[in-house]
This record gives sequence, structure tokens and C-alpha cells, in this order.
Amino acid sequence: MRLANKVAIITGGAGGIGLAAVKRFLEEGAKVAIVDYDKQQGEKMEAELGENVAFFAVDVSKLAEVKEMVEQVVDRFGKIDILINNAGITRDATLVKMSEEDFEKVIQINLNGVYYCTQAVAPHMIAQGSGKIISTSSVSGVYGNFGQTNYAATKAAIIGMTKTWAKELGRKGINVNAVAPGFTATPMVEKMPEKVLQQMEGITSLQRLGKPEDIANAYLFLASDEASYITGHVLQVDGGIMM
Repeated sequence: MRLANKVAIITGGAGGIGLAAVKRFLEEGAKVAIVDYDKQQGEKMEAELGENVAFFAVDVSKLAEVKEMVEQVVDRFGKIDILINNAGITRDATLVKMSEEDFEKVIQINLNGVYYCTQAVAPHMIAQGSGKIISTSSVSGVYGNFGQTNYAATKAAIIGMTKTWAKELGRKGINVNAVAPGFTATPMVEKMPEKVLQQMEGITSLQRLGKPEDIANAYLFLASDEASYITGHVLQVDGGIMM
């Protein structure tokens, strides 16, 4: 019960890695706010997972919605100890073919959403003198990736923001870290052609895709007291793909 009596917000928590994190955090004693734009799936998970879960239908690219959600979480659970900035999308295309709409949409969700959520939660953590903020970067943000100008830009920016916030908020008792997953078997990735999936596995040192639980366990570690002296760090959970 490493998260006993803790309250966590997990964005993108209705599916994929986010849902794996929700379940893992519940197992460790946390109360969890699932934040997701998918109302139907979110409400389903709220009904299935019990009284320690609350679902909030939010578009994280909308500042007003984020601020309202944070206040509702505090009203419901009394505090916020952990923020997992997990929500993200892809709109892949090469540079010369990428539309303005696809570039901007990824920036709005993956980058602005992380900024809005963290800015809204930070004052509550500052007031209580403690907190854990964990944002999802990617190996694409560390090394770049073909066809992902927009996605790689947001994930690299998350690393920069993480290190900046670690410097600003450390003196307030708040740890700020990032997780950089490699290729992970989420519904988004599993839609790719079988040949591409095999190529991903082949260039990964461990010869498999990551599981959502692999990333969720990294979130759990960084959210726990075991990681109390870790801040400003980017933890790559990638099976050795970039080693």
C-alpha cells in the first residue's frame, strides 16, 4: 500500500497506459481521479472500479475545464498528492505533408494540456508542502522519430518543463519527474500494421513491446515515497530500444 491515503489525478486515465496506472494506483491504496475526454469509457471505468475512483470528462487543452476539474477533485477528495500528466495523441506525417491542424492539435493536447494541468495543481501542492508531478515524455522526445515532428516536439518540451519545474518546486517539497516510454502495446500502437510491430520488437533489446503495466509501474515508483530524493529525472522505460 505504497500510496495509502494519497489522492492522484491521472489524465488520459480511461484507457491504455492511463487505465493501467489507475488500476495500479488503486491496488496501492490511492484515491484516483480519472481525467479523460472519452465520457462513455470514463463513466464505465468509474462504475467498475469502485468508490475510490471519480471520473471527470475534460479536454485538457481547455484551461477553463482543467481549472474546474482540479477544484472538483479537491472538493471530492480533499487534496491532490499526485498528478500524472499521461494524456496524449498522435497525428503522424512527414514534415512536408503535416497539416497545420494536425500540428496544432498535438501541441494543444500533449504540451498545453500538461502545462495547464500542472499549473492548476501546483498551488494546492505548494500549500500543503508536498506533491509528486509525473509527466509522460517519450523516446521520440529524446531521440526524435520519423514522421513525428509534432509529437517529438511536445515530448521534448515536456522534458524541458520537467527540469524547470523541478528547480522551481523542489524547495516547496514537490518532486517533478518524467517517464519516457518506448513502443508500448496500447490500442493506438496495436492498430499499426503487423510488419511495423515486428520491426519495433526487432529493434528493441528485450525483443518485445512494452506493456501498459510497465509504464504504470514506473509512474508508481516515482509517485511513491521510495522516490522521495529523485527530481528532475527522465526515466526511460523502453526495453533498451535506444541503448
